[in-house]
Amino acid sequence: MPPAGHPSPPDGGSLLTRADLDPDRIPRHVALIMDGNGRWANARGLSRNVGHEAGEQALFDTVEGALELGLSDLTIYAFSTENWRRPASEVRFLLDFNESLLLRRRDELHERGVRVRFIGRRDRPVPKRLVTRMEETEALTRDDRRLTLRIAFNYGAQAELADAAARAAADLAAGRLKRVDEDAIAARLYDPQMPPVDLLIRTSGEQRVSNYLLWQAAYAELVFTDTLWPDFDRDELARCIAAYQSRERRFGGAEDVPAPVDADAPASTSSDLAERDPR
Repeated sequence: MPPAGHPSPPDGGSLLTRADLDPDRIPRHVALIMDGNGRWANARGLSRNVGHEAGEQALFDTVEGALELGLSDLTIYAFSTENWRRPASEVRFLLDFNESLLLRRRDELHERGVRVRFIGRRDRPVPKRLVTRMEETEALTRDDRRLTLRIAFNYGAQAELADAAARAAADLAAGRLKRVDEDAIAARLYDPQMPPVDLLIRTSGEQRVSNYLLWQAAYAELVFTDTLWPDFDRDELARCIAAYQSRERRFGGAEDVPAPVDADAPASTSSDLAERDPR
C-alpha cells in the first residue's frame, strides 16, 4: 500500500517486537496532528507544497502501522478551520491535493478494510466537488471495519462544540430534548460514534493541541515528537505507543502508592524527626 519510492518496512520482526509493545495495551483510538510539512520542505530548499506531497507517504505508512498493530480508530488533522488564513496558493493546492488523494487512494483503503469518515464543516468555502469526493469515499468504505480512518477537514473543535450546542438548543426549543447535558452534546458532535481518544500525537516538536478534538481527547495521553511529519512512519507510531504504554491512566482518580521500604536503612526515631523539623 505505501506509494512507489517509499522505504520498505524495516527488517527485524513485527512492530510489536521492534517497539517492545504489550499487545493487550494497544490504544483503541489514536489521533494525529500532522505538523512539519513546510519546515521539512524549506530545510531542503523546496516549497511548502512539496512537503505536503511528501506527507502522503508518511500518512499511508502510518495507516499500515495502525492496521498491523490492530488499532480500531485513527483520526488525522488534515485541514483546520484556521488554515483558510494561509496563502491562497497553498490553500488551493491543499484543496486540490486532498481531492486527488481521495481519487487515487480510496480504492486501496477499501481493499485494506479501512472505513473512511470525515469530520468538520462541509459548507462553503469547501468546494462542492471536494464534498462530493468525501461522500463518495464514505459510501465506498461504509461497511469496512478493520480500521476507521477519520479525516478532520475544515475542522475546529471550538466550531464543533458551537455547532453541537446550537443543535442542542434548537432541539430543546422544539421539545425534542428535555435538557442539555454532556450526553446531549456528545450525541450532536460531528461523529457521535467516535470513541474517546486514547493517544494524541503531534509531530515536529510543537507542544499544543491547536483546537483539535477538545471534547474527544479530554483524557487522552499526549505525545509530542520532534519528527517532522514527512519523516513519520509506522515505527515512529509504535514508539509513540510505547510512550503511551509507559504511563498510568487514572481518568481523574488517584490512589496512594507507598514508596518501597529499604530494610537495611536505620529506623527514624522521634529525636531524628525533631532535629529535621524546621520549626
